[in-house]
Amino acid sequence: MPPASLKGLTPRTLRNALAPCSAVVACVIAVACSNIEKADPTVQTKRADPISFEIDADPIMRGTVAAETMVVGYEPAVVRAYGVVVGLKGTGSRIAPNEVRQHMIQDLARRGVGDPTVAEVNFTPESLLDSEDTAIVVIEGVINPGSVKGTKFDLRVYVAPGTATTSLEGGKLWTCDLRPGLLIAGSKQARPMAEGRGPIVINPFADQSGKIVDTVNRMSGRILNGGEVTRDMTVKLRLSTPSHARARLIANAINSYFPREKTQKDDTARGRSSELIDIHIPPSWRDRTDEFIQVLRHTPITTAPIEQLASQVARSVSNNPGAASAASLRWQALGKKSLGAVRPLYTFPEEQPRFAALDAGAKLDDALAVSHLLDLARNGSGRVRVQAVRLLGRMSSNPSVDLGLRSLLEDDDIDVRLTAFEELRDRNDPIVQSQDVSGRFRVDVVPSAKPMIYVSQSGEPRIAIFGTDLEVVRPMTLTAWSGRLMFKGDDGKKSLEVFYRPSEGLPPLTDFVQPKVAEVARFLGHTTTVDRPAPGVGMSYSETIGALHEIWKKGYIKADFKAEQDRILASIVKADEDKPRDARPEYEEEEEAEEAPTAGAVRPTIAADPLKPAAGLDTQAPRRDTVPR
Repeated sequence: MPPASLKGLTPRTLRNALAPCSAVVACVIAVACSNIEKADPTVQTKRADPISFEIDADPIMRGTVAAETMVVGYEPAVVRAYGVVVGLKGTGSRIAPNEVRQHMIQDLARRGVGDPTVAEVNFTPESLLDSEDTAIVVIEGVINPGSVKGTKFDLRVYVAPGTATTSLEGGKLWTCDLRPGLLIAGSKQARPMAEGRGPIVINPFADQSGKIVDTVNRMSGRILNGGEVTRDMTVKLRLSTPSHARARLIANAINSYFPREKTQKDDTARGRSSELIDIHIPPSWRDRTDEFIQVLRHTPITTAPIEQLASQVARSVSNNPGAASAASLRWQALGKKSLGAVRPLYTFPEEQPRFAALDAGAKLDDALAVSHLLDLARNGSGRVRVQAVRLLGRMSSNPSVDLGLRSLLEDDDIDVRLTAFEELRDRNDPIVQSQDVSGRFRVDVVPSAKPMIYVSQSGEPRIAIFGTDLEVVRPMTLTAWSGRLMFKGDDGKKSLEVFYRPSEGLPPLTDFVQPKVAEVARFLGHTTTVDRPAPGVGMSYSETIGALHEIWKKGYIKADFKAEQDRILASIVKADEDKPRDARPEYEEEEEAEEAPTAGAVRPTIAADPLKPAAGLDTQAPRRDTVPR
């Protein structure tokens, strides 16, 4: 209420009456503002002096990059997302927490679902999520330190809490963004670091409880190589004592040992300030980023002759075998000129210095190390044998290496046998016969007098058959999966009769297949097409190895059955425990407007992501009666 003395005044009269008061108020504000310190645009604010810190370097590390710097941003990144799995057979759910559902509607709309200009998509985000052939899931993965754009990694997928999905069997993950940090639904999220997509593999083996029931967890699965890094993970070196001159010296030393390669856009090391040096992974190291960083840390800064430095390291490790790992990395950083000091240690009496020398010799591709590594692979102790096989596998083309690895396919140690196979496969040795099965997985066959079936659970999905003549025992009759799968083979007959019903309500498939285990594996996964008319029933990777496991479990395959150990969940837990939330710049939150246009609802038939092709397959965990690796 205005004071009584102002009542009855017109607005113009009132403004005139209050003008003096406004002037007084303006004066008061001006005086008050004169007490606030204003920034002088001509004066530059000085940055706080860089903080120095001490590094307690082992004597063998003196004069190296590691003695004066620490690596920043070099830890695994756990990435997560909500996503949509399609292609289920009525086992999905339209029920989901409202916040998560709205988040997925916005995300799907952003990717073009519901957009009338996208010819392949004739349904809306809402109708997609309303289908019981889809499910909202949580995706997790671990990106290795220093990974660059395009790096593939495995994903774990499980049913989102608050939904009613009963199985992810046969599903495929639509493309989704993967972000570091906590799982958040909404607009404020960290920047994406990767994308995830691909078919889900359900663990085809029962849990290790040993119960005589179906204990397969169909609400969780894996996507092998389903994650793909979309931007380089930044790696930097922080100087213990900041100095522009020292930063230039260290960067120059690194660049002299790791010169820019043909397709490399920038120098390997580039000084960013007096305390930071940016590191760019050279293309030749992009599949071995961890090894590259370790070798880089052991790179010398000093200008002493390489032969002299290599001899000093050899003397140090001879006197102190505990420094063997560091010695090997120092020789690797020095390059082939260090081999003169390394070779005398190939026959050193103590195992640690000897293996350090052979490790460096193999990685520097010294042909003189081959015979010594083969001796370790055949006669060494424990894990040294497997490590020796891996070192042999990474050496360049050499008949002695190939023949030596082939002989180990008969070794009594399963780990040695499997590692020899993996190295021969990666070396494209013709002894490994490999065949793609309808883009779902590969079947590898290797000759061996010790028959075995080995299934991968990381990287590319593969079924390896040891023994080119390994066959299903006959006579045999097998019924599995509540009668959906049956095998029948009479003694003396050259084929097996297979009956398979993909799901309830669908017509069964009946056909014949040769009894060789490799042929059975191909038949189970192959989809018959005009271009590839060979018979097959089109099982997924997990269904195929599940069927083979059923045959083996009933005693119709006389061989070992081995599954690679699943390490994804353990990696996620460890990375979460070890890493503080603010350790990486990717945790800075960004605003993302995700308004979603909607249209009339149409219940779709869901088959695959029309926006991007699939990029991988999936994983499982070991069963009680398998031997995990």
